[in-house]
Amino acid sequence: MRELPQGLTPPRNGDAIETDLLLSRRAVLSGAGALALLGIAGCSTSSDGAMPALQLDNTVTGSVPPMRPAISVDKNITSPDLMYAALTDNGFNVPEVPYLKVKPEFRRQIVVDTTGEAPGTIVVHLKERMLYLVQPGGDAIRYGVGIGKDGFRWSGRANIQYGREWPTWTPPPEMIQRKPELVKWQGGQPGGLTNPLGARALYIYQDGKDTGYRIHGSPEWWSIGQAMSSGCVRLINQDIIDLYSRVSKKNPVVVM
Repeated sequence: MRELPQGLTPPRNGDAIETDLLLSRRAVLSGAGALALLGIAGCSTSSDGAMPALQLDNTVTGSVPPMRPAISVDKNITSPDLMYAALTDNGFNVPEVPYLKVKPEFRRQIVVDTTGEAPGTIVVHLKERMLYLVQPGGDAIRYGVGIGKDGFRWSGRANIQYGREWPTWTPPPEMIQRKPELVKWQGGQPGGLTNPLGARALYIYQDGKDTGYRIHGSPEWWSIGQAMSSGCVRLINQDIIDLYSRVSKKNPVVVM
C-alpha cells in the first residue's frame, strides 16, 4: 500500500474511493480542456495572435456549376418611370406609359438568356408573350409583347430585312374586306401617334420574301401580353424605340 506524504491525514472509511473518483474526474476534465486547446492550435494562427480565417474548399466539382457573372448593366434598362416616361421622337410627342398598369414581367428588363441562340438573335416566345434580344455573355434583354389572335400567327426562322422609323401602315386587302372602314388607308396611313405600327417597325423576311409580319410599336400599351393583333408582334412604343436602336441589318428572328 502507498504511503501518504507527511502531513496528510489518512482518509476515513469510504473517503479513499471518493478521493480517487475526484482525481479521475479532474484528470478527464483537464484532458478534455487540453484537447480543446490543441484543436484550436491546429488551425493556422497569425503571428499577432489573431484568429485565422477559415480555410474553405471552394473547388468547383462537376456536379456544382461555377457561378455565372453578374447580369450586365445597361444605361437604358433603368427604373420603369424613366424607361416609360414621355419623350419627343422625330417631332412626335410620345406620351408616358402608366407602367403600373403593365404587369412587371412585361416591362423591359435584363434577364439570363435561356434561348440558346447566338447574340443578336431576336426570339419571340408566343406562349410567354415575350421578346428576347440575345446579348453577348449569357444575358438577354426582354420585352413584353402582344401577339396575333388564333389563326393569325406565324412562327419559324427568318431575318430582319430592314426597319423604318414612324412607318407608313398599309392595310392588306383581306383586312380591308374584314374592316371596310380601313379603305381610306388603302394607299397607306402616314406615320404618327395613331398609326398601328407605332414608332418603329422591323420587317420580317424569310428566304428573301416578305412574310407580311412585322415587329413594331403600338400606341395601345394595354394590349401587351394579349393575343389581339392580326399576326404581328407589337411592343410599347418606348420599347420598340429601344429595340430598334440595338438592331442592325439582317438580325436573325426566331418566332416560336
